[in-house]
Amino acid sequence: MVMALVFGTVAFTMITLGITSYALFESKASNRKYDRDIAFHIAEAGINYYRWHLAHNPTDYYDGQGEESAGPYEHEYLDKDGNLIGYFSLDIDPPLSGSTVVVVRSTGWTVVNPSTTRTIQVRVGFPSWADYTFLSNANMNFSYTTEVHGTVHSNGGIRFDGTTDSWVKSAKDRYQYLTQWHDGVWGGGGPKSFWVYPVPAIDFDLVSGDMSKIMEAADEDGGLHLYTSGKEGWHLVFAEDGTYDLYVVNNRDCYNGQGEKHGKWWVYDQNCFDIKTEDFVSTDNLPANGMIFSDDHVWVEGVVDGRITIAAGRFPVQEETYMTIIVNNNLTYKEKAADDVIGLMAQGNVIVPYETPDIMEINAAMLSQYGAVHRPYYDGDLKDTLTIFGSQISFAGGGWKYVSGWGHVISGYENTNHSYDGNLKYYPPPGFPTGNSYELISWEEIL
Repeated sequence: MVMALVFGTVAFTMITLGITSYALFESKASNRKYDRDIAFHIAEAGINYYRWHLAHNPTDYYDGQGEESAGPYEHEYLDKDGNLIGYFSLDIDPPLSGSTVVVVRSTGWTVVNPSTTRTIQVRVGFPSWADYTFLSNANMNFSYTTEVHGTVHSNGGIRFDGTTDSWVKSAKDRYQYLTQWHDGVWGGGGPKSFWVYPVPAIDFDLVSGDMSKIMEAADEDGGLHLYTSGKEGWHLVFAEDGTYDLYVVNNRDCYNGQGEKHGKWWVYDQNCFDIKTEDFVSTDNLPANGMIFSDDHVWVEGVVDGRITIAAGRFPVQEETYMTIIVNNNLTYKEKAADDVIGLMAQGNVIVPYETPDIMEINAAMLSQYGAVHRPYYDGDLKDTLTIFGSQISFAGGGWKYVSGWGHVISGYENTNHSYDGNLKYYPPPGFPTGNSYELISWEEIL
């Protein structure tokens, strides 16, 4: 009996201690999990707070404390009754040069257990206008020989007979095409599941401010301002070693455009966009800040090694002084990566002229504020293939081919391939217009 009582007491004590220890362990584990969960919610609150802050102060990357403050920035976290529960600390990385992406890291912890922390990191950025393969303020037509990779948006209506792999968006619910009314997007192309209408329109007047900023940056050390040439304009030829040759264009060649018969004779419009003679000016490195502004017309070609924007215009803005950018030969990147990019911004037209290769490639984000991005009609001139990698943004629409009533291409490039450059959405050419609200790019817990 004595032995049974002794061993029974020992066994009972061990079982009691085991249960007690397990209960204490579970209690601590539960409390630790609870503290981690609360720390996570506090960290998430820090992210939400700073996204709200950026929505009201888009360029404040210092939590309202000025650039001299390096952070991190600590805030109290209170419950609904005003009781202090914990803290969150913010680390903010401003956008890199040329980018719109802000990185925000928020670390949260509780007052009860400050050693238990959770950290969330998000990337937010302004999407640029170069996020579109096509962006137009006018009605648009896409032929059966057109292939589009990337989003199409028009403030007008869209006849879409080509093929695409992304959204085709119109700000119109219905619009008049010739003598008939159609849906905002219609035609024989597709897939039709990508057609969306109506959507909010985009304001092209916002571009004026961006162009004036490019002019100011071109006047600064590290920029290039090409003033009035006194002749026809400037010609920039880029080389893959990061330099460019500058020429002054003396006079132009003209070619027949649209014709009209007057009695026995045909009278043709003259399209004068090709270089006839020019003089060499200099060879230089690309401007350090990537900004080139011209008060005159600009011809451009070559291989780009770097990040640059060419803007052509005059201020105050007047229709009779709109400047044109002319892509007169292949314009390509040394590498199709974010490190090599070119933006072409003209108050007037962006044009591909007569004297161009039969098979041509353009890598660029092209923008016409008040004109069109296009190739003019040249009588009897038919070329093979035009490939564009980037964006085409125009107020008055545009296009690269002209089609007869029977659907045959009679002028321009018979085959056109348009591909979206994904690098440009949050890393656009310097000074290129962007949206005015941040988008969430990524969200992750890192600690």
